[in-house]
Amino acid sequence: MRVIALGGAGAMTQIAVKDLAGKKGVKELVIADYNIGAAEALARGLGDKCSAKQIDANNHAELVDAIRGFDVALGGIGPFYKYEVKIAKACLEARTPYVSLCDDSDAAAEVLKLDRDVAEAGLTMITGCGWTPGVTSILARKGAQGFDEIDEIAVAWGCHVGDTEGKAVTLHTTHIFTGNVPSYQRGREVMIPAGSDPKRVRFPEPVGEITTYHVGHPEPVTIPRYIRANTVTLRGGLVEGWLCQLARLAAKIRLTTTDRRNDVFGIIYNAVAPPVERFLDTFSHKETCSACRVDLKGRAGNKSMNIIYGAAAHMNLLTGLPLSVAAQMLLENKISQKGVMGPEACIDPDEFLRRLASGGIRFYEGDAMTERLAV
Repeated sequence: MRVIALGGAGAMTQIAVKDLAGKKGVKELVIADYNIGAAEALARGLGDKCSAKQIDANNHAELVDAIRGFDVALGGIGPFYKYEVKIAKACLEARTPYVSLCDDSDAAAEVLKLDRDVAEAGLTMITGCGWTPGVTSILARKGAQGFDEIDEIAVAWGCHVGDTEGKAVTLHTTHIFTGNVPSYQRGREVMIPAGSDPKRVRFPEPVGEITTYHVGHPEPVTIPRYIRANTVTLRGGLVEGWLCQLARLAAKIRLTTTDRRNDVFGIIYNAVAPPVERFLDTFSHKETCSACRVDLKGRAGNKSMNIIYGAAAHMNLLTGLPLSVAAQMLLENKISQKGVMGPEACIDPDEFLRRLASGGIRFYEGDAMTERLAV
């Protein structure tokens, strides 16, 4: 099988690249990235099946030409509010299946509009198969299997800001705290202020209990399409809560309300914040980590039910490994649905979670987030 990893030298996607490079069924793996030096360095360490190629995601013809002929394309070029639809359209023209890490709600809503065209072309495109959405989506699907009626699916994520780095992560964080974001409440999608309604949520250690907010991730957009629930919410937060406050303030004073403003703010943030973070880290001895949690409430028969799942690992692993596993399952013909969809629509939860657990992601159940989930 032939795989091309778009943005393959990035912090998240290179985890998927490294995992796929070790699979016998993958005969060719192209690491396509604007940063050709980083792509070549990564390829050199992964064996003869790997090579590097420079691409510009803003050049449609070049992108289509690069993607054509591969059995699957991995999407790791962020921020996704800029690139998810562009890449999906290129994959459609190239007639190449696509699996992405898309974690922006507006990008997910737009790419889902391609569903009919992609299905008619006989292609599968899975949007948002990383940490959140991705792991969260599959945990929601797993939990939903035990319910007759679901009142609420509450999805949340939390992390240490130092658990990864990069311009795309910064732009994504400020973007999801800006403007109004989708939530699914009482059977319909509504738009609510980003960064609103602070709530303490407990995650597995070492993230622990932190303050979370409504932010613009895709779960309230995709999950209600495939899982019948009255309410689907999404919250996120950082252990370093002052950075959430900074993102909320930047949005309030309109520093992030356009792509251009967000780009400029991201440059300033990336120049100033890392030294501050390193200074503060000298007072903390905790391991950096990322985590998620999915709470489902409803009924089975006449019995009320509440199922809680969680997951934890370093952000790069928690995000990149699901991308690799989804691509493998697609290449192994274990995903048959055609069109554009979230992972909860087409991936078997038990096999997916088993593969992630064997790769080092820790799963939990129960409100205390300490009991390990058998997967």
